[in-house]
Amino acid sequence: MKQHIPNAITCCNLLSGCVATTYAFTGDMKWAFFWIVIGAVFDFFDGMTARLLNVSSPIGKELDSLADDITFGLAPATMVFSELSVIDYSLPAMLQPLAQFVPFVAFFIAAFSALRLAKFNIDERQTTSFIGLPTPANALFWAALLAGSPQLIEGCRWALPLLVVMVAVSCWLLIAEIPMFALKFKHWGLKGNELKYGFVAASAILLLCFRISGFWMIVLLYIALSFLFPDRK
Repeated sequence: MKQHIPNAITCCNLLSGCVATTYAFTGDMKWAFFWIVIGAVFDFFDGMTARLLNVSSPIGKELDSLADDITFGLAPATMVFSELSVIDYSLPAMLQPLAQFVPFVAFFIAAFSALRLAKFNIDERQTTSFIGLPTPANALFWAALLAGSPQLIEGCRWALPLLVVMVAVSCWLLIAEIPMFALKFKHWGLKGNELKYGFVAASAILLLCFRISGFWMIVLLYIALSFLFPDRK
């Protein structure tokens, strides 16, 4: 029976992603964000449970990637799709027929998230750190930005090109050959863990001060620190 427990938790992650996607299609960004966070919690515990019970399996690995692409790929992509569907923008007359297709650009996030997950599954370099932006971080960035700080996008005169460029950068970061640190501690001492402890402390402050918006700020901080301190194990 215990061998099915991690997979059940993974399925809860997938179901959370489905609920988040449904809310995203209706434009309810805060509930979509909430269910993405719930999915992230399940994603954290499924691997931990598998290791504790010593029941890791190939099917669990494949199921985990599928669930992650729903929760951290499709759900945030749908949130961006909904935002692109409602913001005011005007295209040149010759491009007006294409206006109805512009929101679908958002689903490149889901496609590149799937590619990121596939690369992670076969990349033996990513045991203690990451190569490219992890899909949960990318999802939390988009979900928190649209749920917590929509005025930053909707109040911008150049909202359409800004979002399209941000989607492109997001997709690139997912598959870029950029080393990014993981919060995996070999020991609990301060020496060698300065970056990780500093990041955790800064993240706590951002969440206390900005709540939902703090999540997208944390992801930007994570990316910045990964660029500034590329050589770490």
